[in-house]
Amino acid sequence: MMKGPNAEQLAFDSRHIWHPYSSMINPPSMFPVESASGVRIKLSDGRELIDGMASWWSAVHGYNHPRLNTAAKEQIDRMAHVMFGGLTHTPAIELSRKLVAMTPAPLQRVFIADSGSVSVEVALKMAIQYWQARGKPGKQRMLSIRNGYHGDTLGAMSVCDPVNGMHELFSGVLSQQLFAPRPETPFDGVFDDRDIAELERLLSTHRHELAALILEPVVQGAGGMRFYSPEWLRRARALCDQYEVLLIADEVATGFGRSGELFACQHAGISPDILCVGKALTGGYMTLAATLATADIADTISSGGAGCFMHGPTFMANPLACAVALESLTLLEEMDWRSQVIRLEAGLKQGLEPARSLPSVADVRVLGAIGVIERHQPVDLAEVQPLFVERGVWVRPFGKLIYVMPSYVMSDEDLATLTGAMVDVIKALD
Repeated sequence: MMKGPNAEQLAFDSRHIWHPYSSMINPPSMFPVESASGVRIKLSDGRELIDGMASWWSAVHGYNHPRLNTAAKEQIDRMAHVMFGGLTHTPAIELSRKLVAMTPAPLQRVFIADSGSVSVEVALKMAIQYWQARGKPGKQRMLSIRNGYHGDTLGAMSVCDPVNGMHELFSGVLSQQLFAPRPETPFDGVFDDRDIAELERLLSTHRHELAALILEPVVQGAGGMRFYSPEWLRRARALCDQYEVLLIADEVATGFGRSGELFACQHAGISPDILCVGKALTGGYMTLAATLATADIADTISSGGAGCFMHGPTFMANPLACAVALESLTLLEEMDWRSQVIRLEAGLKQGLEPARSLPSVADVRVLGAIGVIERHQPVDLAEVQPLFVERGVWVRPFGKLIYVMPSYVMSDEDLATLTGAMVDVIKALD
């Protein structure tokens, strides 16, 4: 059994391995991990950290879950992978059956992809190919909303916020998309018609070139951790119908209960034409995503000039990942996820409320199993990360945001420790 990395391995890591959003000239210090179980990450030096990030929002059942372990072990003895071209298998069939049953009723066709970013790429291609098959090849551009984040691949980057997002360096090579102002009405605020006026103007003016509006429903994730009005989303759905533009809902981050509904679209009672899911799909065990579409979209694409949808990853519908995902979704249904998320929401509100009065804090907001403290000024990650580790928690801030998305199985006691550490660290920074 492999142990946590030793000193020589860490030195190799520092010299040769690129970590997410990091420099190789002055690489950040790494905390070596020995193992993980439940909601705890065990470091090589024996310290244990309560994980507030759920492995970038995916490990909703915690780590090392016996049922997910068993699903992986049993599947790997049958087959780890076979190509999906010309072949099929039970894990992919049953996972797709589960996804069709769980998602809004109009979504009947499932494309199983590799990762969240790829699921977005697939959705964008579906929208373009749909309009080509409808005899409207000019509808190729996308409309997105400010403060959105949809992934790190080129197509996905093109619909991320071009100014405040992480990808402004690539603006010269990305497809030039259109952007509406971000929704300003908060989740529980009184809706103002002016909030959506510019979106309607863009849809009306550019309807002949727009293939789809892509957005993160109700919760904007890595673009700002913002929660906006379900009424805005309802209006956006109606406007897309009015101006013949498809609606793509990116629920890679929000899918499977994170916002308090199984899918964030359900806060508004709407269904998109295309839905992207990922992250929590496998319970954080391995990479897998899916793009779901209506029967009309699938049938139209399939009857178009190409006669098929033009996408097919090598590891599409990997049986090992599909088997774990199927067990993860089954477990989610059995665990009464809604009660768990309601419990976490109450604990986050109580635990983070003391931060509201701190001088450096601009806002505190909670929705479902998402807790956010927004500061007036950005944090220095190199300074802040060790402060959290010293307090026995793992929190990974970005920009002005110190936030958590804990596993649904986290106890009230661990949640109180986590939120208490967040408040303490901000006090220390002040």
